[in-house]
Amino acid sequence: MHAVADTADSKEQGIGLMSVGLIGLLDDIAAIAKMAAASLDDVASQAAKAGTKAAGVVIDDTAVTPNYVIGFASKRELPIVGKIAVGSLRNKLVILLPIAMLLGYFLPAAVTPLLMLGGAFLCYEGAEKVLAAVMPHPAHDHEARLEPIAVDARSVEDEKVASAIKTDFILSAEIMAITLAAIPAGSIWTQALVLALVGVGITVGVYGVVALIVKADDAGLALARYGGGSFIGGAVRWLGRALVRGMPPFLSVLSTIGTAAMVWVGGGIILHGVEKYGPPVVGRTVHAATEAAAHALPSVAGMVEWSVEAAISGVLGLLIGAITIPAVEYGLAPAWKRLRRLRSA
Repeated sequence: MHAVADTADSKEQGIGLMSVGLIGLLDDIAAIAKMAAASLDDVASQAAKAGTKAAGVVIDDTAVTPNYVIGFASKRELPIVGKIAVGSLRNKLVILLPIAMLLGYFLPAAVTPLLMLGGAFLCYEGAEKVLAAVMPHPAHDHEARLEPIAVDARSVEDEKVASAIKTDFILSAEIMAITLAAIPAGSIWTQALVLALVGVGITVGVYGVVALIVKADDAGLALARYGGGSFIGGAVRWLGRALVRGMPPFLSVLSTIGTAAMVWVGGGIILHGVEKYGPPVVGRTVHAATEAAAHALPSVAGMVEWSVEAAISGVLGLLIGAITIPAVEYGLAPAWKRLRRLRSA
């Protein structure tokens, strides 16, 4: 009997120990879950703050992209936007995110020079568009010397998509660099997750807006055909006609904004690089000009400072673009063609 009682007591003690152990395990799991939730909240908060700092480049990206869709049939507009969006995600997540993490960890000094090269490319793209607007015939000859002219719609579409993805690469690099600079020092995995969240969020936002812009005229046409006879029906048709009539000038203005954005952002990237690596007089001169303008109009000092710096960046971007056009046409483009011929031989 005593043996049976001792066995029962031992079982109860064992069950009690298991219960205590299970409760402890559950407490540990709950603590880990709380830490994970706090970590996710921290990542989301960092992503939101970093994305806000990159807002200027996001606006530029949104303004630039519709240029690549203008002129295509309506049924091809959304597929083209989709191709560019997929290319943009690939730029950010597959190429730029690993490069940003590696450079930030092993070679942070190389980030700014690489961004300056990207800024020069943006200046080149923007200056090309300015040349096409001011002197269309020389611009057409310049493009023909760079690449053979596409003869079918598919080739034109592929070239436009490729050109858009190249431009997006530079803007995406700037977005990722700004994001990386805005993330506080910490775990490399946290930084990578923040970069990924910002990259995906910005891409979805930008190309969602672009899709709405390029399809607004089709939506207006559908509204203009609305058959209702009431006051609401008339208002719907009026709205549709306004959209149809307003989209061409709106896209023209957006194209101008996109070109200006390329020149401004590219020039700004190079200007900040020159301020960092070049003679100190450059930075002092720019800051003196912005401060003088702000003192002249103190009620709108912040806006004036931004406008003056943007104007200086734009002028610098145009100058750099004007220099790079002949450099690309007579130097880089022929060398690239020879390299392609050697590879295909």
